[in-house]
Amino acid sequence: MFSETSVAKTRDEVEKSSQLEAYDEKLGLDSLDTSDGDAALQLVGTQATVHFSEEYNRKLRRKLDFVIPTISAAVYFCQYLDKTSLNYASIMGFPIIGQNYNLVSMAFYLGYLFWEFPTVYISQKLRLAKYLGGNIVVWGIILMLHASTNNFGAFFALRFLLGMCESCVAPCLILIISMFYKKDEQAERIAWFYIMNGLTQVFGGFVAYGISFDNGKILPPYKIIYILLGALAVVVGIIVLIWLPDSPVNASILTREERIAALERVRNDQGGTENKKFKKDQVIEALTDCRTWLIVLSTILTSIPNGALSNFSNIIVKSFGYTSKQTLILSTPGGVIGSAMVIFCGWYSDKKGERMIPIVFALVPTIVGAAILIGLNGSSNKGVLLFATYIIGTFGSALSTIYAYNASNTSGHTKKVTINAMTMATFSIGNIIGTEIFQPKDAPAYIPGKTAIMVLLIVQLCVSFLLRWINIRLNRKRKAQLEEEKARRGWSDEDVQRERERHAFADLTDRQNIFFIYTC
Repeated sequence: MFSETSVAKTRDEVEKSSQLEAYDEKLGLDSLDTSDGDAALQLVGTQATVHFSEEYNRKLRRKLDFVIPTISAAVYFCQYLDKTSLNYASIMGFPIIGQNYNLVSMAFYLGYLFWEFPTVYISQKLRLAKYLGGNIVVWGIILMLHASTNNFGAFFALRFLLGMCESCVAPCLILIISMFYKKDEQAERIAWFYIMNGLTQVFGGFVAYGISFDNGKILPPYKIIYILLGALAVVVGIIVLIWLPDSPVNASILTREERIAALERVRNDQGGTENKKFKKDQVIEALTDCRTWLIVLSTILTSIPNGALSNFSNIIVKSFGYTSKQTLILSTPGGVIGSAMVIFCGWYSDKKGERMIPIVFALVPTIVGAAILIGLNGSSNKGVLLFATYIIGTFGSALSTIYAYNASNTSGHTKKVTINAMTMATFSIGNIIGTEIFQPKDAPAYIPGKTAIMVLLIVQLCVSFLLRWINIRLNRKRKAQLEEEKARRGWSDEDVQRERERHAFADLTDRQNIFFIYTC
């Protein structure tokens, strides 16, 4: 009798022990395998052995700010100018018109979509910044080749290749920012390069205005645009190849001590750095995380308006009765307003630890602007219509905040690159759809397209609040799990900090790592 009881008791204990081990494995505790961790472990190990003063970290951050956001901004400046060069060419003698113009516009995003997943996984295996710089040089050459043809097929092919080369930009820059900066610094740094979307609208408008006075005897004005912008991209690509660091582990702009400090600065965020190994389980986790699909939905809801307005905004302004030259100048204030919104949303996002509320701030003016353009269609009040076109571009800040959301709310390198790829692939799908919502038959008012923009962004408001609620709920559950573990294991606060440090660069996903905190 005693023996049977003992055996039963032993079985219960074994079963309980097995359950606890499974629980530990789920939370990434006792099962932690650092041999499969980030490259950072080679430099700093699993425990913080060196501590740096706040003053030292501030100086290091200033040094990083001088290089990383600056070069990232130059990259984005070129990318957006190159991507929207068709918008300027459309009113400067561009030979492709009507539905063929829509198809040429779409070709960029088809190439973007086709190459997005391959490019992010190639970049995972290679030196990140070097891969990015090589792509920039190639796309600069492709852009200059736009000046060599007047043929629809050639333009379509070149735009397709341009989209392929540019598809790596946002994923690479997001990964670099997430490796060098803490969570409460990322949104603002992403905003610093994303602001170029608005500033290029100002710069490009004035450059195109100046070129529009050329008589076209040597080259048509639109060809001059392509040659100048392509050459600029080649220069920026060379700068990236030489100076932009790949990760804190091998950043040549930093001393060994500074590289260690850069890694220790971000250790507690649990976001990790780079890992060259492709991990199938992390891909599966990305695909089964409901937040991934809500981000995908958010991206497509904001990208459809982007695809429409980035290629048709000048045409809309011109429809108010302005000449081509007047349109180029009158379109520039929208870029200033859009840039101001990007900076504000980035600042607010980091200051308040929010990601979704800034998206709401960005969407409301666009919804109002679209409503004005619909309601005052055909009106002679050009001032109000122009004002509407200026505020309608504020929604662009939403995508920069989505970038920041991905950077702050995803851990595990393969999961990061997968979600970034899904985000940018969806971005291209949304833009492909966007090029088709402004149909030639609806010109010049394009009421169906403007209505679609308003409806899509109203839906996005609801998605933003849902994502915020999910992250708040996950954080509450994570906090309860950690308190339960502290009690079960008898951990002190020092023990918790030691475990947090041990997990930081183990390349665990946000689901696997009990110490990961989501940004709402």
